[in-house]
Amino acid sequence: MKYLFSFVILLALTFKSQAQNTLSEGITTFYLIRHAEKDRSDSSNKNPHLTEKGHERAQHWSNILKHVKFDAIYSTDFHRTRETAMPIANSNQLEIMIYNPRQLDIQALKNVNKGKNVLIVGHSNTTPSLVNKLLDTHKYDDIDDDNNGQLFIVTMSESHTADVLLEINFQ
Repeated sequence: MKYLFSFVILLALTFKSQAQNTLSEGITTFYLIRHAEKDRSDSSNKNPHLTEKGHERAQHWSNILKHVKFDAIYSTDFHRTRETAMPIANSNQLEIMIYNPRQLDIQALKNVNKGKNVLIVGHSNTTPSLVNKLLDTHKYDDIDDDNNGQLFIVTMSESHTADVLLEINFQ
């Protein structure tokens, strides 16, 4: 069943990506995820790396999103977010651009990425907050600290903005 769900998601993302290539360059799609599982063995470490399961999830994200041709990948400046973004950046032959969620100019982000597919890797509080800013409304609350499987997709054109939240987990 989980493979069927993953297949359906991949199929939807593939059709969406293909359709986007044939439409106006004004369509922008932001894919936003929280970092994968971090090492919690030292509670004083404010910048932990991913656990083995976290690295597996990062690779899983890369597999889920393999049919999306990303034009830009953003990550906060932490080991766990960069390590989550790395497999996708590698498969798209892109450098990871570092952003600070506290200093992010949302309009500039939209403008510089107009017509592009963009991945943004953040945290349990910054990811939903950024989605809300893209939507210009408060729709999503912070992600539970044990949830590393949410994928937010925000698609924007000149006249319409749409969003979807998917729960994608693996064993």
